[in-house]
Amino acid sequence: MRLLLVEDDAAQIAALLPSLKSAGLAVDQALDGRTAEALGAVEPYDVIVLDLGLPGRPGLEVLRNWRARGMSTPVLVLTARDAWHERVDGLKAGADDYLGKPFHIEELLARIQALARRANGNPSPVLEAGGLRLDEGLQQVVLPTGSVRELTGTEFRLLRYLMRNPGRLLSKTQLMEHVYDLESERGSNLIEVYIRRLREKIGRERILTQRGQGYLFPK
Repeated sequence: MRLLLVEDDAAQIAALLPSLKSAGLAVDQALDGRTAEALGAVEPYDVIVLDLGLPGRPGLEVLRNWRARGMSTPVLVLTARDAWHERVDGLKAGADDYLGKPFHIEELLARIQALARRANGNPSPVLEAGGLRLDEGLQQVVLPTGSVRELTGTEFRLLRYLMRNPGRLLSKTQLMEHVYDLESERGSNLIEVYIRRLREKIGRERILTQRGQGYLFPK
């Protein structure tokens, strides 16, 4: 899952990044409103976390511009704890959720994951598809036999995206866009490597190759 974190507080970013990445998120950052608006308009993020007090362009204006363009990516707005008017304004501008500062990282992660599930049409906290059950907390996959397979961070992000899109043909480009952040090394050969590793853990029949088109995770 790919996240855009829009925050101009360097200390806040430094505090959040390790936990966000440990939770299996590929995170891009924007430190000002103009950069945020540009990234959000062109990159296929699964969720955006947006602080309202930004230099360059206010967060509310960024959000309104995104929605005016028809962008439907879930947006979680960060506000001051006692600024109820910011929460109201954010929701009116098109925010899907809000969280007051200061907050616990566990609550932020829970809200991010809930937004992603709802956007994907599967509000259940347990991700199950193709006979597999994915434990997002432990980053493990449970096979129909009950056997558990440990996953690396990249394997987890890749399998989670496949399982959230069962029966849908996904190109290598789509997989890269949702598995890696902008600073990561990308390449179609890397996707092939991780697909092969996943097949060794969950079975070749669970990830099908469509020549010249991409990959399919059967329903």
